Amino acid sequence: MGRLVKLFALLLLIGAFWSGYVLYKIDAVERTAKPKKADVAIVLGAAVWDNQPSPGLRERLDLALDLYRNEYVPFLLVSGGLGEGKQVEEATVMKNYLMENGVPEDSIIVENKATSTYENLANSKQLMEDYSFKTALIVSHSYHLARAMDIAKELQMDAQPVGTPTKALFTPYHKAREVLAFTKWKLSAYIPMEKPE
Repeated sequence: MGRLVKLFALLLLIGAFWSGYVLYKIDAVERTAKPKKADVAIVLGAAVWDNQPSPGLRERLDLALDLYRNEYVPFLLVSGGLGEGKQVEEATVMKNYLMENGVPEDSIIVENKATSTYENLANSKQLMEDYSFKTALIVSHSYHLARAMDIAKELQMDAQPVGTPTKALFTPYHKAREVLAFTKWKLSAYIPMEKPE
């Protein structure tokens, strides 16, 4: 019984240290997430409500609009597939929102198959190669960027993170969820999984 208690305590300690490390990494990437000129900005998808961007997705799109209007990038690549129970792909909704806000259609590239952050970036990398793009900005919420950049590094993408803070989402919840998602992503290198998030 005593050994089980010690093992449980050890696992809790390891979990606490790992969570602290991931939260530190999230904060560190947030601090370095500054825009610079690039060939394209990859906007990672999020929830769609009634065929419109959710408040959280709108925050990401508004950041992308700022980057485009301030000439950091000439193209916006919107990435997101069909969510569960949805009729319209995230990327289609994102494209419509950007066009409604003045971005020309020929400045928007659509990736509408991805259902995870890994697929967002892997599919976007392929499109970058198709368009001969070399550099990218990765646009998402600040708490999401550490995992996104870790995936981009694995995919050998020349990318710079740019994050938006959020008023629409409850940050402590999403940071806690991100710790779990980051852990799953790292474990996927050692444990066979259906697909990383």
